[in-house]
Amino acid sequence: MITLPADDPVSPKRTPRWWRDAVIYQVYVRSFLDSTGDGIGDLAGVRAGLPHLKKLGVDGISLSPFYPSPQHDHGYDVADYYNVDPIFGDLAEFDLLMGAALRLDVRVLLDIVPNHCSSKHPWFREALASPPGSAARARFQFTDGSGPNGDQPPNDCHAAFGGPAWTRVTEKDGRLGQWYHHVFTSEQPDWNWRNPEVPAEFDRVLRFWLDRGVDGFRIDTGAGRAKRPDLSGPPKVQSEVHTRDSGDPPTWSQMEVRDVLRRWRTVCKEYTVSDSRERLLVGEVSVPAAREGTRDVRIEELHHALSFDLLSAPWNADTFRDVISAVIQDMAGTGSTATWILNNHDQVRTVTRYGEHPTQNSGLGAARARAAALLMLALPGATYIYQGEELGLPEVVDLPDDVLTDPIFHRTGSRSHVRDGCRVPLPWSGRTPPFGFSSDAENARPWLPQPEWFSEYVTDQALIDTGSLWHLYHNGLHLRSSLNQLGEGTLRWLDTPQDVLGFVRGDSLVCAVNFGTLPTPALVSGTPLLASGQCPAGVLPGSTAAWWISDSAMTPAPPVGGS
Repeated sequence: MITLPADDPVSPKRTPRWWRDAVIYQVYVRSFLDSTGDGIGDLAGVRAGLPHLKKLGVDGISLSPFYPSPQHDHGYDVADYYNVDPIFGDLAEFDLLMGAALRLDVRVLLDIVPNHCSSKHPWFREALASPPGSAARARFQFTDGSGPNGDQPPNDCHAAFGGPAWTRVTEKDGRLGQWYHHVFTSEQPDWNWRNPEVPAEFDRVLRFWLDRGVDGFRIDTGAGRAKRPDLSGPPKVQSEVHTRDSGDPPTWSQMEVRDVLRRWRTVCKEYTVSDSRERLLVGEVSVPAAREGTRDVRIEELHHALSFDLLSAPWNADTFRDVISAVIQDMAGTGSTATWILNNHDQVRTVTRYGEHPTQNSGLGAARARAAALLMLALPGATYIYQGEELGLPEVVDLPDDVLTDPIFHRTGSRSHVRDGCRVPLPWSGRTPPFGFSSDAENARPWLPQPEWFSEYVTDQALIDTGSLWHLYHNGLHLRSSLNQLGEGTLRWLDTPQDVLGFVRGDSLVCAVNFGTLPTPALVSGTPLLASGQCPAGVLPGSTAAWWISDSAMTPAPPVGGS
């Protein structure tokens, strides 16, 4: 395995409002670091990697689900919200991880999954064994079918992962009976949040993990949970196929969601009062427009709503400017700050998304990914980094069908939205698989195969190469922590040539990005403070971003946003 570096000193965010400009590193646990040699990453691996993440300069980590689960959707089908799946460790190992994070001053967020559970959850098993109309079934979305004998689904709602959103059950007497609703797969039945037992149970879940020291929660499927009362009626909009980030209106963005958020914010406040360390609620709010995602970001509701607008923006200066302006303006007056994301465990990685297949090696996608990273780190608000983006990992696009595990593929037969390519286990060291990912280098087979070209992206080599993307992230994060101009505050756009985006942070930090391929004159004379590529004084090369400290008088446009 890789020998992890010693920690660099960095100013810790010990203020109660630490989250407003925090940098959170998303850890996909099963692909981070394997301590047992079984080919699956685990909590002990996360603990071993914490000093490395601290050295990188992040303020906290967000862990993908590690709860007991049949793993139909890799932990997003939770069978027990109060424990650790044995493949990831146990509660004792989780407590060791929390102790290590506390010593390093690294915040820890957990992924909570409140829209649905596993079909193996004890409450759902009880519901299957109980008759229609029972209290056990009332915890879920059970209803009779349509048609003369109830043989048809209650309506034609489709699941976000493909196929129908309804599954019929076999009753105790052997006859086909009611149907239950699932936004995703049949192994993930939706909770009925209108039943008071469900929110009361999740109050207990949150308290269980808050008592163990966690700093907050990323709320999976943040626009879900509350459903329209009559789910058996026709959906407002009918369609054959939905992407994984969409759903039928009867099951999405209902106003009752906000009642749940206010309740959870009250729970978090109880813990904040005890030690003045604010516990964070972050919503994964996949909605059509950024403005809709801000509805739940209020003083008494979410702290942050994850903004995916930058992640989905094409490589274009005007589009990036429009997206950034819209997000900042929509957040103004909410009491929150913007969140910026370029990668996550559900989307194609930036190096590939911006134009480079890993076998082409043209360098264009990698250069754009570097420039986008420096741009993101200069924006006001919080930043979320997905594991491996600091290494410049491209998407693994040629995994064979027989190794794909994503339920989207198995439900649709299509590879168009499959997420396995960004979830391949990280390369840490060495020249051959498993690249230091597993403690058993000779016999371990990572749960998804690593391509041979991962040898060009191993962490230990990135640490040696001062020109690597890892060092760009490291330097950017540490400057972000030490410069007063960055973090919270306003952003002022500059007048720029075509294909160039430029803005001022504070009084003197200038960030410019050349989205074109040809060099342009730099916005500021002199050598940049930090650049994503070779950047001679007076020139901004194509596909390059740079930061300058400027003492010259500049005439930017009025500020966007603020705090």
